Amino acid sequence: MAKQRLSKQDWLTAALTALAEGGVAAVAVEPLAQRLGVTRGSFYWHFADRNSLLHEALEWWEQEGTEAVIERVDGIAEPRQRLRALFRIAITEDPTNGLEPALVAHADDAAVAPVLNRVTRRRVAFLADVYVELGLPAGEARYRALSAYAAYVGWMQLRRATPTAVPEIAGDPDALTHLVEHHVLPSPATTTP
Repeated sequence: MAKQRLSKQDWLTAALTALAEGGVAAVAVEPLAQRLGVTRGSFYWHFADRNSLLHEALEWWEQEGTEAVIERVDGIAEPRQRLRALFRIAITEDPTNGLEPALVAHADDAAVAPVLNRVTRRRVAFLADVYVELGLPAGEARYRALSAYAAYVGWMQLRRATPTAVPEIAGDPDALTHLVEHHVLPSPATTTP
């Protein structure tokens, strides 16, 4: 095997890719080391054990896939434009294709469950706040946020599970625009200016 020093981020990325492809069980030190072309010693330079790798990888996903994305769009003053940007980023800039559906499939795993719950709560709360800014009452904003988030999760699941059956999901900008304009954004008549 090649003797190269990998960064902690290399291992985190490899762990998330393995999780997306094979679930939580696929995050194992030896197969990841083989995949990366290094010895297990490289792994132990950065992590105490497999569980610490899994926890740190999930925390990195939480930060980069939720908090960093929210920070990117939070500065957009107009809420409709913020929602458009949010969904475009979330759907088109997926660095680990299939990760979110894999996490949902392993929602009962002790390592995945708390992170997935925090991410879901944070994302839905952010969406609800934007819908309130659009003029929806708080209760309706919450339901709209749940529907929009369910549409996103479903979109990602379809893209992973059946991309040939619904090719529009895989990269059709018109399909994405339709999702956002007709299912994510409330009609102007239901919101206040």
